[in-house]
Amino acid sequence: MKVLNVCFVGVGSIAKRHIRNIKTVCSHRNIQVYIDVVRRSGSMNDELSVSGVRSVFNDIPETGIKYDAVFITNPTVFHIDTLKKYHHIGKNFFIEKPVSMVSQIKMAEDMVYRDGTIYYVACPLRYSAVIQYIKNNIAINEVISIRSISSSYLPEWRAGTDYRNTYSACNDLGGGADIDLIHEWDYITYLFGIPDYVKCMYGKKSGLEINSRDFAIYIAEYKDKIAELHLDYFGRSTIREIMVLTKEDTIIGDLVKNQIVYLKKGKKILFNEERDDYQKRELDFFIDMIEGKISNDNNILNAVKILKLTQGEL
Repeated sequence: MKVLNVCFVGVGSIAKRHIRNIKTVCSHRNIQVYIDVVRRSGSMNDELSVSGVRSVFNDIPETGIKYDAVFITNPTVFHIDTLKKYHHIGKNFFIEKPVSMVSQIKMAEDMVYRDGTIYYVACPLRYSAVIQYIKNNIAINEVISIRSISSSYLPEWRAGTDYRNTYSACNDLGGGADIDLIHEWDYITYLFGIPDYVKCMYGKKSGLEINSRDFAIYIAEYKDKIAELHLDYFGRSTIREIMVLTKEDTIIGDLVKNQIVYLKKGKKILFNEERDDYQKRELDFFIDMIEGKISNDNNILNAVKILKLTQGEL
């Protein structure tokens, strides 16, 4: 049986989801996974109901590779510093999105990266059934226009947590609809590439008690198509969808209802999928990457390009 030694730095909601999911994925792949979680206090087993997770308190060896993969799942502002701190003990890295703060882009670009090491930045919506359907069934040269929206109510994001105390509410920690909702820009570029031109508008318009941008709106242009993106924290009914206008039809990919709808044909395709399904699929791909079976399709430098788009830059 293969063995995978993993370390998580950061124990928020996404880390807990990844820990549960990687245990399942490794079990299906006949891999024995051992997980260390760097934390200040407490026990992960109490919170996760999974075995084989060990809490580590400032127990970082000075030299030598210790982990096959280090997952950087702390707030965005700490990503690059964490990568530097753990670089000497991690063989490969899984970094939560966004890769860094906008102010840290040069740090990310200038860092010295090792040959043969996977530096993967999370982009889970790429692996969703809806986005994969669009990728594999809609010809890019038939597309004239793309409209993408992600609208939801921030106070309802994390059950049992005061939204005012989350990183999303704090610009200095990497919050704000423009970079917190970077998924939309990620799957747009995954499907259609980097645009030739982009213009943005962002700010705060709602009464949410946050110190970050609660909306971001973009218009982008390609040689043969245009794209519009709307992102916000204040929508009281969750909407996450992409509308693709082609020469023959208008297709809506609904990431909440997990369906594809052809408006002209009247055709509907439903997918039986939950969030954990595509996040497990992403972890499967990550393990394939570190085993050398496939190439990394979202390294740090590519993730930086997407982060620049969130600020209306190319």
